[in-house]
Amino acid sequence: MKKKTIWTIAVIMGFSFLGLLLLQLNYIEEMAEMKKEQFDESVNRALYQASRNMELNETLRYLEDDVNKNELKSKKSEKQNKDTAATHQVPATDNQGEAYTSFEAKMVQSNPSLTTKALILRNDSGSISATKKRMQEVVRNRYVYQKALLEEVVYNILYSASDRPLSQRINFKLLDQDLKAEMMNNGINIPYHFTVLTQDGREVYRCPDYVEDGEESSYSQVLFRNDPPNRMGVVKVHFPDMNSYIFSSVRFMIPSMIFTIVLLVTFIFTIVIIFRQKRYSEIKNDFINNMTHELKTPIASISLAAQMMNDKSLTKSPKMIEHLGGIVNDESKRLRFLVEKVLQMSMYDRKKAVLKKKHTDLNEMVETIAHSFTLRVEHTGGKVYVDIEAIDSTIYVDEMHFQNVIFNLLDNAVKYAKPDEPLNVYLKTWNNNEHLYLSIRDTGQGIKKENLKKIFDKFYRVHTGNRHDVKGFGLGLAYVKKMIDLHEGEIKVSSVYGKGTKFTIVLPVIMDS
Repeated sequence: MKKKTIWTIAVIMGFSFLGLLLLQLNYIEEMAEMKKEQFDESVNRALYQASRNMELNETLRYLEDDVNKNELKSKKSEKQNKDTAATHQVPATDNQGEAYTSFEAKMVQSNPSLTTKALILRNDSGSISATKKRMQEVVRNRYVYQKALLEEVVYNILYSASDRPLSQRINFKLLDQDLKAEMMNNGINIPYHFTVLTQDGREVYRCPDYVEDGEESSYSQVLFRNDPPNRMGVVKVHFPDMNSYIFSSVRFMIPSMIFTIVLLVTFIFTIVIIFRQKRYSEIKNDFINNMTHELKTPIASISLAAQMMNDKSLTKSPKMIEHLGGIVNDESKRLRFLVEKVLQMSMYDRKKAVLKKKHTDLNEMVETIAHSFTLRVEHTGGKVYVDIEAIDSTIYVDEMHFQNVIFNLLDNAVKYAKPDEPLNVYLKTWNNNEHLYLSIRDTGQGIKKENLKKIFDKFYRVHTGNRHDVKGFGLGLAYVKKMIDLHEGEIKVSSVYGKGTKFTIVLPVIMDS
């Protein structure tokens, strides 16, 4: 599948998942806003009804107080008029008279001021219509009396109730009960906390279990709305668990969102794997091409040497035979080394490496390798410089593999030398109390900054324009990094493009026991 097609599918699927996720988020947000509006409306309605109940309770209390006062007055008046009422009583002679007497007695008992009217009604011997009119008159007088009582209560509330402080006018326990009942009636069954304040913000009361959580979203209701502004009160209510209550209605959407996010992450992960596999496929093809080209060179050299040795038409002197034998030997070693590189990397990836470590002197190893590599460097017109400064130079390594590490770094220096310019290579050793250092610096092409992080990746090769102008599999530096790690060391690289590269190997110092 082409890369462009994969990108198109990835973009379409990505936008589809993102669109689905955004739709779900928008739906949750709208549901939460709707639930919040319903909650606000229910709380405000409950607060209004609770404040109204409180005002009605105050009116009822004043009415009861006034009735009690009038009952005391009635009892006093009843004692004063008892004798007079008894003197004017006339015994009833029939059932109708008894009914009138009973009604009149009750009226007089409830209001002693009606005694005279009751006597007139009872002694009247007129018609039934006249009696009816007299009864209506009595009821009318009763209404006027009760109205006067109510007006007195209203006047008391208007002129005396608002003068009392809020702490005396409000029964806070009853207010809490009303709030709880009205909240339940409006479908709100979560904990709340409330305070009562004066109009200017002074706190009058705070519920015993008051907490400040959720106080930033509080609801207010004016108390005694018809009083003068400076006599009004305010009840403020807040709900610590309001957000949990509101979002409880959209919790069923959370699993759907989680599944969508999982699908989105899975899709992204799948796309990453696809591109990674495609990259590995390209690297594999590059590796096969490079390996084929790299292996062909020693095979061709060996084949050519063999043909010359088998050609009977050529006169073969001992010197020529020795030369051809040397070519076969060198190219065979090179071929074996290339095959071992591939096998070694495969073996180390499976973590089956077995190192044969022993104590070795790093200074001696560097000088030996530098001497053997001098001919290759001098072929470019340059020179190998060795600076031995390490005093405690003993290392505990696998000698063969560690030599291969140094050879690989020197081989890369030669491969990436500047065309038609001499190459100089600088090897240096030094140490401190904890570490032993080896640096290999060259004056070659150098490495671009964006490539430095990848040079130790397996199969990675720095491009130089023509893929086959520099031979190799892209395994050399990966092998170097792997071996340094297995020896519990560290390798660092620094480079300036166009000026050269420097590799620094850090190894632990071997302490004498």
